[in-house]
Amino acid sequence: MTKKINIVTIFTLLLSLFYLNSCGIYRPVDAREYPPDPKLRVKKNLEEGRGFRLMGGEKKGGVFDFASSNELWRASLDTIDFMPLVSANYSGGIIITDWYSEGVSGESVKITIRFLSNEVRVDALNIKVFTKKCGSVIDCQVIENQGTLSNELKKSILKKAAVYKKQNKDKNFEEYRITTPGDNKDKKK
Repeated sequence: MTKKINIVTIFTLLLSLFYLNSCGIYRPVDAREYPPDPKLRVKKNLEEGRGFRLMGGEKKGGVFDFASSNELWRASLDTIDFMPLVSANYSGGIIITDWYSEGVSGESVKITIRFLSNEVRVDALNIKVFTKKCGSVIDCQVIENQGTLSNELKKSILKKAAVYKKQNKDKNFEEYRITTPGDNKDKKK
């Protein structure tokens, strides 16, 4: 009976070790990417938001993907804020406006913005502009407008996103201060 329990225990331990090894506990790192001096390593890790501080040190949280932290998303919503939205799905990466018309000319515009990347670059957005022209209530024609409006929207969104990114970078940058007991905490090294 005890031999059977030992075999089951050994099998369970081996199986547990196999599964724990698959969890990614060990991750090889390139030593050339990190400075050899421990103080410089600590400084780099804390400036990048990794690590933790003890004894009431300044706290810095991790990286969270909220819609308000994505510069492209915010810039897109700010650019088309005058239009009613049908759908704005951050996790799906798409904004769809409702038909919008400034006058009674029978012409309406609908805009679809797809996010292909979170990076602020030209190929990160796919903007489609649709125009609906109605002669009467039931006689409407919808066509995709591939003219200058989509290019102007993309340019405006990218300009605003670049400004937001710079503001966010300037606001969040904090130089690491090396302090030792008895030093003035405001002294920077």
